[in-house]
Amino acid sequence: MNLFRADMHIHTLLSPCGDLEMSPANIIACAKKRKLDIVGITDHNSTHHCALMQKLGTENGIFVLTGAEITTREEVHCLAYFESPDTVSEFQLYINAHLPYIQNDPQNFGYQVVVDEHEDIVQEIDSLLIVGLDQSIEEVQRKVRELGGLFIPAHVDRPRFGILSQLGFMPDDILPDAIEFAQSATPEKFRIDHPEFNKYQLVSNSDAHCPDQIGIRYTIFDIEKPSFKEIKMALHGKNGRKVLVA
Repeated sequence: MNLFRADMHIHTLLSPCGDLEMSPANIIACAKKRKLDIVGITDHNSTHHCALMQKLGTENGIFVLTGAEITTREEVHCLAYFESPDTVSEFQLYINAHLPYIQNDPQNFGYQVVVDEHEDIVQEIDSLLIVGLDQSIEEVQRKVRELGGLFIPAHVDRPRFGILSQLGFMPDDILPDAIEFAQSATPEKFRIDHPEFNKYQLVSNSDAHCPDQIGIRYTIFDIEKPSFKEIKMALHGKNGRKVLVA
């Protein structure tokens, strides 16, 4: 097995809260500089930069987990990742069907632009991406599972948009591949403060919205090579694969 550094929660400039310097090309350049082997692309309620991120990652020796950070009806943020372009596309259709249309106001929320590898704008998304889908956390998880994806509730210990702040508890019918913590300094401290999550695998990521944040928190995968299947095995502790939280 080999050790690989992963920051699986990164926003591009497509997310309205994302810095305009967070182009796919710049994200990959920063990831290389910070010696990351794996990055996860998780824009708010959108997968529109996944294909380009994957292309640039492949060209630069960085494995890209493609997905999105979904806001559920309860305003819980959840990370969803998918193995193939086809399942990413199908999940985007699901998002389109369930994201309420609210006109974005760039002055208040930020621009929502899709760019190409040369950082030229090719599309601007009108519908505000940070609102909640009309789907519960259970329904979002069900769709992710239907598509063979990975489902990870995001920053559960933050005062906003985590399971604890929005629901106050971990629903019994939510069976995540891992739990992302953000506020606690160490996984040990998190487990002491939140013993209700002790049965779950933990991961920690940067939730980067600007270049300086990329890689400030990361997770280490002890796997043969970076791939969706290897990462999934590690999250579930199978076949000698495992996860180490930095």
